[in-house]
Amino acid sequence: MDQIAPPPLQPSLPVQVPLATQPLGILGSLKVARRNLIELIPEIALHQPMVSGRTGKRWHMVMDPGALRRILKDRVEDYPKSDVTKLILGPAIGESLFVAEGAQWRWQRRAAAPAFSHRNVAALGPVMTRAAERAAERIAAASGRAANVFDEMVSATFEVIADVTLSGAEAGGAFDRDAVHKGIEAYMAQTAKTSLLDILGAPPWVPRPSRMFASPATKSMRAMADATIEARARTGPRPLPDLLDLLREGQDSETGKRMNTAELRDNLLTFIVAGHETTALTLAWALYLCAFDPDVQRAARAEAQAALGPRAATAEDLPALPLIRRIVEETLRLYPPAAFLSRTARAADTLCGREIRPGDTVILPIYALHRNHLLWDEPHAFRPDRFRERSFDRFAFLPFGDGPRVCIGASFALQEAVIILATLLARLRFAPVPRVAPKPVLILTLRPEGGIWLMVEPA
Repeated sequence: MDQIAPPPLQPSLPVQVPLATQPLGILGSLKVARRNLIELIPEIALHQPMVSGRTGKRWHMVMDPGALRRILKDRVEDYPKSDVTKLILGPAIGESLFVAEGAQWRWQRRAAAPAFSHRNVAALGPVMTRAAERAAERIAAASGRAANVFDEMVSATFEVIADVTLSGAEAGGAFDRDAVHKGIEAYMAQTAKTSLLDILGAPPWVPRPSRMFASPATKSMRAMADATIEARARTGPRPLPDLLDLLREGQDSETGKRMNTAELRDNLLTFIVAGHETTALTLAWALYLCAFDPDVQRAARAEAQAALGPRAATAEDLPALPLIRRIVEETLRLYPPAAFLSRTARAADTLCGREIRPGDTVILPIYALHRNHLLWDEPHAFRPDRFRERSFDRFAFLPFGDGPRVCIGASFALQEAVIILATLLARLRFAPVPRVAPKPVLILTLRPEGGIWLMVEPA
């Protein structure tokens, strides 16, 4: 059935995605998925705990916190990541933490966990502070003009992830940062798009032609990472250990197993691909929301200036920046980078009183969860203070997932986002460009199509 025009969105609210109001069918779903995956979510999902249907195969969208707790925590082994997820991500990040299952995932998680301890994350703060300083200087150069803050935030967060992941690697020439960055962009543009075979539920062994053309970029990234890992094995750790050093030293607390070169490479590329893109998106959307609401921006600027004075933010400043932290969290609610997740049911189950069969696709539409009218007051409104009391169900807010597979880098991402956002808001003022609003589009992450353009002035 053809999609009909969605209801008009309220101009007094931050930008939203027009959701489907009629069934799309297989070809309609493919067309929408390749344009903007979020538009596959039916509008009714904003008002229901669960929505089910069939498009090639049975699917269920789950917005109920109790059911999500069951999927992500209580019966996590029965809901592995979907075949589509593995097909999309596997060529770039192999059997890394993000896609591995069962015992393979468990030992890697135990080995990697110490690298993301509070102490190690805090020790990486100076890298984030330097990136915040440079980002503020670059954006200040556009004073009096419009700047694409998404591009600026991508540059800042890629600088951070490259420095903390492979510090000093560029000196040996093995790790070409520009080539990796371009490889990620090429991968996102082509490989991450949904194919008709994905919609139909074709088995993983059936080739997806659109994913074959991007293989040179992923092969190049993997080769560079391998060369860097091998070079580090010869030269030894850095004076201040980076993530590669920490992962090389990490071992499974139960078996003593350590990661080999292939496992180190897949996990490093996971952190590089995911670690900068998601935080850049959070920061860009946060700046858009601050420009959208000048009162919130003024209060945040006052907080940042009082805490920082003329300097850039550091990890030690985080306790003095509670409003900045709430802005980041509210941004993650409205524009979650990982806005559409999927699992494949491995065993029979019941969710919200509905039968789940083995092989069913179980979708976690985080965008719809975070805007569900049953869970949130004024769900489309930008209200950072809703995170002051945190009266919502823990499984109603899932920007990093939850349960045993909660994002291992969540504290890293939040620290980085607060440091950079506080530094920018203390020094600069952001305003909307008249009649130019960003468009949220999901391919693999929830990106602003065409960027986020804001007017910039000194604070």
